Amino acid sequence: MIRKIIKIDEQKCNGCGLCVSACHEGAIGMVAGKARLLRDDYCDGLGNCLPVCPTNAIGFEEREAAEYDEAAVKAHEAAVKADMEIQPAATLACGCPGTNSKSFKRGLSAAPVQTAMPEPVQTYLNQWPVQIKLVPIGAPYFAGANLLVAADCAAYAYGNFHSRFMKNKITVIGCPKLDEGDYSEKLTAILKNNAIKSVTIVRMSVPCCGGIENAAKTALQRSGKMIPWQVVTISTDGEILE
Repeated sequence: MIRKIIKIDEQKCNGCGLCVSACHEGAIGMVAGKARLLRDDYCDGLGNCLPVCPTNAIGFEEREAAEYDEAAVKAHEAAVKADMEIQPAATLACGCPGTNSKSFKRGLSAAPVQTAMPEPVQTYLNQWPVQIKLVPIGAPYFAGANLLVAADCAAYAYGNFHSRFMKNKITVIGCPKLDEGDYSEKLTAILKNNAIKSVTIVRMSVPCCGGIENAAKTALQRSGKMIPWQVVTISTDGEILE
């Protein structure tokens, strides 16, 4: 059938991922760092994704497209929710030992990690895994936690990232430009199912990092909880931007 549907100009797309978060039907995804309409039948043609695009890369067109399938969209949403059901801490989410959840007890008396450098370096990582897509929603370390949601580049850009941001926090990281899908659903589930005390969002100054900030803010809104939060932006040369 001929109907109105969104069109994404990949030349204008900067890969920020904001449209992915705005599309509640799951019609848009990130492919090779660019937003792409993945399913015509998931797009309702209402254009909730248009206002959030910072580069005006999204518009409408009329073309031959599958009819919007509300039942399929609801089935997709149910499948996503099922995938995020609380997993036992010992469960390996993808069969990889690297996803095994564990906590590290660190205190002031903890011995610093010795490296090849002359001076000792203290690590403040308090749990594993750290990737947003891998952390179990019901992991015990989320109980009463101060949550750090960070762009994975930030730890490389800012030299004192561990002591400044990770100390006394549970850390989850991601890259909205390279990772497929939307973080907001997983983050919403974490906030809803755990007594999170605060949320700190650390992003880079590059436009695509707006995706992780937007996902965290969306999760805060959807959680229905009043949780203190802040956003810190780091420049590509490692400076904190006020």
